Amino acid sequence: MTNIDRSIAEAARAWPFEEARKLVARTGGKVPAKGYVLFETGYGPSGLPHIGTFGEVVRTTMVRQAFQRLSDIPTRLFCFSDDMDGLRKVPDNVPNKEMLAQHLGKPLTAVPDPFSNEYPSFGAANNARLRAFLDSFGFEYEFQSATDYYTSGKFDAMLLAMLRHYDEVQAVMLPTLGPERRATYSVFLPVSPKSGRVLQVPMVKVDADAGTIVYRDEDGSTVETPVTGGNVKLQWKADWAGRWFALGVDYEMYGKDLIPSAELSAKIVKILGGTPPDGFNYELFLDHEGKKISKSKGNGLSVEEWLRYASPESLSLYMHQQPRRAKRLHFDVIPRAVDEYLSLVEKLPAEEAAKSVENPAWHIHNGTAPANNTGGVSFAMLLNLAGVANTEDKDVLWQYLRRYVPGATPESSPYLDRLLSGAVAYYQDFVKATKKFRLPSDKERAALQDLVDTLRKIPETETAEFIQNEVYEAGKRHFAKEELRQWFKTLYEVLLGSEQGPRMGAFIKLYGRDNVVRLIDRALAGEDLGKAA
Repeated sequence: MTNIDRSIAEAARAWPFEEARKLVARTGGKVPAKGYVLFETGYGPSGLPHIGTFGEVVRTTMVRQAFQRLSDIPTRLFCFSDDMDGLRKVPDNVPNKEMLAQHLGKPLTAVPDPFSNEYPSFGAANNARLRAFLDSFGFEYEFQSATDYYTSGKFDAMLLAMLRHYDEVQAVMLPTLGPERRATYSVFLPVSPKSGRVLQVPMVKVDADAGTIVYRDEDGSTVETPVTGGNVKLQWKADWAGRWFALGVDYEMYGKDLIPSAELSAKIVKILGGTPPDGFNYELFLDHEGKKISKSKGNGLSVEEWLRYASPESLSLYMHQQPRRAKRLHFDVIPRAVDEYLSLVEKLPAEEAAKSVENPAWHIHNGTAPANNTGGVSFAMLLNLAGVANTEDKDVLWQYLRRYVPGATPESSPYLDRLLSGAVAYYQDFVKATKKFRLPSDKERAALQDLVDTLRKIPETETAEFIQNEVYEAGKRHFAKEELRQWFKTLYEVLLGSEQGPRMGAFIKLYGRDNVVRLIDRALAGEDLGKAA
């Protein structure tokens, strides 16, 4: 982590710094009574970690890092798992569904592990997956379990406060419910001592002095139980508020769809005598048709799918950019995200401090740019290389890369190797089938032949910039100034089967002068460049 002058951080316009300054104002520059500023992200462990989980943690981490440049107050990040929630339905993507169906309604940490006998419960198994998921990205966080907080007594003081203010909290929640739900609603969800299920039942009696509630169990018997010690949990909006109050959460993000819930939870925190956290609501992702992404519908893009083609840093960039604008999260956004990331991280070391903090790469890497060693090779260029080389073999493509990036090998340049693997996979899965090559017109044939003659005279050692200029000059000899855009479009459509393409000088340098000459000769001979030579 590189140091920057605090005055630079105070003037930075990047949204993580804007959020961090709110926290500085919240603290008044003083260390809170608990000894630190607390950031939190929440997680429901009834399913596996997903791209929203990644987005929330990476964005919160960016704000935390910005705050650390603005203040010397210690910080902590809690990733809180609501693992005492009752299992409402059997997920589609797990084994042993019949076994799980027998445990519907029970806390997730009381449901057996459907995957194996490795973990004591379904909740514990998914919690382990969450931690492994976050650890794989190198996040700095502290895992917290709702079951632990409820059963160990850590939530007892909060639960007793909720009981003392029961009528006031109910008055906040009831107007938001329909008539049927309102008739049976209680912020307290008792855990049946007989069935072990989390019950949604009305209260018969609430006794704040005794610290107990009375309710009817599933068999109709009347049960009196303390609200402490894990005998109850809270409905989720009250639970969210209770967590904020008990932990003293200072900052939490949430999706735009949860704004009404966050407002209700904030009201409850104030009733309990606490201060709601500063919040940041982000827009939701859209699929390729512009519809909201839904885990149940499976119309989104998973982290695993993104990482098949691109680096986690490129995904972090996508999360950083315009978090309050709804964005399409589909496969076609990946190439641009990768190349934008490569461009930004390449610029970072040379930028002045005041400018560097506005660079998203600064926030992705906490101010320190990694040595990616890509030699200026872009994802788009590798997609085109995969196309003209007509191979799925990454090692074949490395033959070209070694010439373009002298000394580079898969071992010495692992990031470039990973970039190449992703580009080959992306080309095969999405680009190859869309290629549409065309034959050149007579005017274009003359220009292409001119380019062939020009390239044959250029030494192999010439720079990409020199070659680019020669390509430009060849076009000028056959196309009017206002037609030069058409000249490059010709090169893309005839040689690469695409309406858009890379800087031709860099591409020719990468693919090789003689290889490009042979490619043009094949096009002039009327061959189908979509097939291997």
